[in-house]
Amino acid sequence: MSIVEESAEAADDQAGGHHATLGELASLFFRLGTIAFGGPAAHIAMMEDEVVRRRRWLTRERFLDMVGACNLIPGPNSTEMAIHIGHYEAGFTGLLVAGACFIVPATVITLGVAWAYVAYGSLPQFGGILYGVKPVIIAVVLQALWRLAQTAARTRLLFAVTALSVAAGFLDVNELVILFGAGALTIAAYFVEYPRQMRGLPIMAAAATPIAKGTAAPLAKGGASALAKGAAAAGAAVAAPFSLTALFRFFLKVGAVLFGSGYVLLAFLQDDLVDRFHWLTQAQLLDAVAVGQVTPGPVFSTATFIGYILGGTSGALVATVGIFLPAFFFVAISGPSLPRLRRSPLAGAFLDGVNAGSLALMVVVTWELSRAAIVDVTTIVLAVASAILLLRFRLNSAWLVLLGAAAGTLPIAHY
Repeated sequence: MSIVEESAEAADDQAGGHHATLGELASLFFRLGTIAFGGPAAHIAMMEDEVVRRRRWLTRERFLDMVGACNLIPGPNSTEMAIHIGHYEAGFTGLLVAGACFIVPATVITLGVAWAYVAYGSLPQFGGILYGVKPVIIAVVLQALWRLAQTAARTRLLFAVTALSVAAGFLDVNELVILFGAGALTIAAYFVEYPRQMRGLPIMAAAATPIAKGTAAPLAKGGASALAKGAAAAGAAVAAPFSLTALFRFFLKVGAVLFGSGYVLLAFLQDDLVDRFHWLTQAQLLDAVAVGQVTPGPVFSTATFIGYILGGTSGALVATVGIFLPAFFFVAISGPSLPRLRRSPLAGAFLDGVNAGSLALMVVVTWELSRAAIVDVTTIVLAVASAILLLRFRLNSAWLVLLGAAAGTLPIAHY
């Protein structure tokens, strides 16, 4: 039996168990949408802590398959993860409940910030809160990466693919190239392994030998996608007067074609809303992106802020629905096919490679986040203390985030 077949059978053997109710999904993702700072990598780490480690709704392998699938479709990855989990646990209704409950808190918070911005002409100050939250988030992400790496990089082959993908990420290789390249490498290894099995020869040691405990690699989300930016340029319309319909069409397009990080979203907004349509000033755009970064929940809540500036509450709702709607569609289409893909040896090999590539992208993002988060003695202490509380005492990551926010606001914190 090949390594791919073994992993597929293991996933099937472990699958099942308790499925979440709609109430449990709503409660979990509403809470995460309210306190999940730090961007997609941090959000996914908190989801892994809740649905894999604590509640055991998913196996690590199924969770990783969802992460890999999210990286292969456009849209906000952490929101799509929430939607995937909801769909797996409670079908189409669960898909809607989990996705909406993750999005709504960020939308409401961003709407409040946008109201204050329009009313008073400046953004509220979140510096102290973020100062304490960021190092906590690093600890949360690292412990999730360590656990996920034991599945995503569980063999010598997958470890090598992960390492190559990490190197490519640090070299700013396009994230889609990394993901599809990782999948192609594992498919190539499958075709080398399969004929050897047919001839009764031993399986390649590099492909099938598990890695000893303690040598797995950790995860990150990569740089700007040239493909997405090209799609924005190709689809951009000529300058047009503002309307709610035009606003909805623009954000629907963004949600349908955007791959990559917040920097890619910035490129879309700059090209169309500032340079072509002249709906926003440069300063307003930078403030909108900053709001998406400093508020909890999906970074795409930037659309809510922009919509409110341009069209009040109606504009905020139109922009929010437009940018998130494609995520529900893509997950509804791709989600049901994941179990079938995993049962196919060839498709399973590709998924294993994509999962390794996804792990690598998260490693790169985590490194970038840590450089901005760990800046002095206080943040080092917060990160180390959080890691101890997570690993030794298994404290819920949500409480850690709240404690970090409180610590960051103390007058003696910034030393």
